[in-house]
Amino acid sequence: MWTYRGDVFDGSVIEDDGCVGFVYLITNETTGMKYIGKKLFTKSKTYQKNKKKRRMRVESDWMTYTGSNAQLNEDVDNGDQITKEILHLCDSRGWCSYRETQEILNREAIQSDQYYNGWVSCKIQRSHIK
Repeated sequence: MWTYRGDVFDGSVIEDDGCVGFVYLITNETTGMKYIGKKLFTKSKTYQKNKKKRRMRVESDWMTYTGSNAQLNEDVDNGDQITKEILHLCDSRGWCSYRETQEILNREAIQSDQYYNGWVSCKIQRSHIK
């Protein structure tokens, strides 16, 4: 279950505000470690129609998502309790990338042993965040 600003987040704001994704903080309540990441509400799906490949956007697995970090997912599989908090709702993919990188750097997550984050990679164009 995701929370946003202290309330349960059900995704109703996605269509109303034109949000495409979010930046999140997952906290492992058992160990105290944290993970910062981003997730899009939709993903691209490819299908074939009349011998031509077509792409469309479909809902992603954001509701049940637990991050892309292998160690975090292993801890979750072993029964550790986690809380999932949305830090920022973003109206473009560029803003998701920018905010994720900003959170990782501001919290010094790469340098801290309290975070699962081990690296950060970002490529953002100014035109994508205006």
